[in-house]
Amino acid sequence: MTPSPHDEPIPTEGPSDFIREKIDADLAAGRFDRVQTRFPPEPNGYLHIGHAKSICLNFGLAEQYGGPCLLRFDDTNPVAEDPEYVDAIIDDIRWLGFEPTDVVHASDYFDQLYAWAEELVGKGLAYVDDQDAETISAQRGGFGEPGIESPFRDRTPEENLGLLRQMRDGAFADGEKVLRAKIDMSASVMTMRDPVLYRIRRLPHHRTEDRWVIYPTYDWAHGQSDAIEGVTHSLCTLEFADHRPLYDWCLEHLELPNDRPEQTEFARLGLTHTVMSKRLLRQLVEDGVVDGWDDPRMPTIRGMRKRGYPPEAIRAFIDEIGVAKTNSTVEIELLESHVRRHHNAHALRRMAVLDPVKVVITNWPEGQVEHVEAVNNPEDDAAGTRQVPFSGELWIERDDFMADPPPKYYRLTPGREVRLRAGYFITATDAVTDADGNVTEIHATYDPETKGGQAPDGRKVKATIHWVSAAHAEDLTVHLYERLFTDSHPGAEGDAFDSLNPASRETVEAKGEPALADVAPGEVVQFERLGYFAVDPDDTRTLHRTVGLRDEWANIQKRKSK
Repeated sequence: MTPSPHDEPIPTEGPSDFIREKIDADLAAGRFDRVQTRFPPEPNGYLHIGHAKSICLNFGLAEQYGGPCLLRFDDTNPVAEDPEYVDAIIDDIRWLGFEPTDVVHASDYFDQLYAWAEELVGKGLAYVDDQDAETISAQRGGFGEPGIESPFRDRTPEENLGLLRQMRDGAFADGEKVLRAKIDMSASVMTMRDPVLYRIRRLPHHRTEDRWVIYPTYDWAHGQSDAIEGVTHSLCTLEFADHRPLYDWCLEHLELPNDRPEQTEFARLGLTHTVMSKRLLRQLVEDGVVDGWDDPRMPTIRGMRKRGYPPEAIRAFIDEIGVAKTNSTVEIELLESHVRRHHNAHALRRMAVLDPVKVVITNWPEGQVEHVEAVNNPEDDAAGTRQVPFSGELWIERDDFMADPPPKYYRLTPGREVRLRAGYFITATDAVTDADGNVTEIHATYDPETKGGQAPDGRKVKATIHWVSAAHAEDLTVHLYERLFTDSHPGAEGDAFDSLNPASRETVEAKGEPALADVAPGEVVQFERLGYFAVDPDDTRTLHRTVGLRDEWANIQKRKSK
C-alpha cells in the first residue's frame, strides 16, 4: 500500500475519543491513507435510538475525515427481511441528517462470497457437516470445556467441494447440511470453534428471489463485504468483540481486492426505562401493548419522530454521551433535556386547555369579541406576535380553580385575582357544581383597564394562567405519555414486561386557540405552561406530548452534586 504522506495525525475537528485517536494513529503510521466507514443494518425491523448512535458515529467520522460512508444492508437472512424495512431505514437515516455515499447490499456480493467459500474448501479450511443445528451447538462445548470435533471434519477438499456445490444447487433439504470453517474446536473464543459459514434455506430473498438456496452467515459476509467495499474502519458494538478473531481469520485466508479492514468495538447505547432488543420491541408491537413501530412510546426513530423529537436534539445527545469502551445506561432525562432545549428555542407558543372548565365573565359586554396580542416565542424576536380572540366565555384548566384552596395556592379561587396570559385580570366570584360537587362553571369579573396583562395602578397578582376563548376553540385530541416501563432498568431483574406501565398513555379531548388550526403535520408547538406537543403526521387535530416543561435532567444533576 502507498505510505501516507502524513507524518503526524491529520488535524481534525470534532470530539475526541478512542476511535478517533486510533484513526489518527492509523493515518500517521501509514496503515491507511484514507478513512471509509459503513453502517450495516439488517433489514428485519425499524431503527431505534441505539442505531442512531452508530449512524452518527459512522457518518460523522466519514464527514470529519473527508471519506465515504456506505449504507450496507446485511440482507443474508431472508427469514425476516423485507423491502419495507429497507425503505424505512433509508428514510430514517436521511431524517437524522445524513446521506449515504452509496446504498449497497450484502446480497450484491453473494457470487463473490460463494467463490471465496470454495476457495476456503480448496485450502482445507472449510468442510460440509451433515449434523443438525442442535447437535452442532451441543458439541461446541463451553468456557473451559473444549468442543467435540464433527465426525465429518476430515472429509477431503474434493468431497467437500462436491457437497458444497450440491448444497448450492438445491440437492439437500433445509438444515440437512451446513458449511463450517475448520479452525479449532478447543479455541478459547467460542466463535472460533468451527463456525457455520453457509446454511440451506429455501426461502425467497427480497432481492435475489429464488436464485440462492444457501445463504452466508453474518460472520462470513461481514468482513468480506467490508473488504470488497474498501472499508478501512469497521465499527461494531461491544457484543461483536468475540467475533473479531473470526473476522480477522476469514480475511487472512483470502485474496482481497483492497486493504484489509480493521474491526473496532464501541459501547452500545442503553437508556433508562427503555428496551432496545428487537425481540422485545417486536413483542410490544405483536402483543398490542403499543400501536405499532411508530408509536410515540417506542424508542424507534419512527416513534421519536412522531412524538416530536427533532433530529438535531438526537444528534446533540449522542455527541454529548460520546464513544466509550464500556457499556453503560444513560438517563433518558438527558435525551429529553436536549429535546426540550431545542424546542424552547424554536417552537411557537400556543394556548390549549387539556382539562377544560368554563369561565363566564359576568361583566363582559354581551357578544363582544376582542383580540389580544400574544408573543409567539420569547426566545426568538423574529417569531413575532399573534392576535388571539378573547370573549366573555373562556376555557381554563380545571386545576387552575379551587373553591376551597389549600395554603400557598395562588391560582383562581373566589375573591382572588389572577392574570390571563396576554389578556386581562379576572377575579372569581362563585362556581356552579353538579350533584357530586364537581365544578361545572366558574363566574368571574374582569378589569377592563388591565388588557395585555398589566394594571395601570401597578398592582401585582401571584399567578398567570392560560385560557382559550370558548366560541373560537379548536377541538383537539391530545395523547399524554409517561414511561412505558416503570423500572429504570427493565429486565435487569426478571422479565422486562413485568414493569410495563399500564398508564403510559392518557388521551384527553382538549380545547385549543384558533392558531392551532394552521399547524403543519409533524410541527411541534409549546402549549403554554404545559409542555411541547407534536402534531400527528396524519391528523392535524391530534397531538402527542413530546416532553414537559420541567427539566428533570437538571434536577438529577443537582441531586448528584449534593
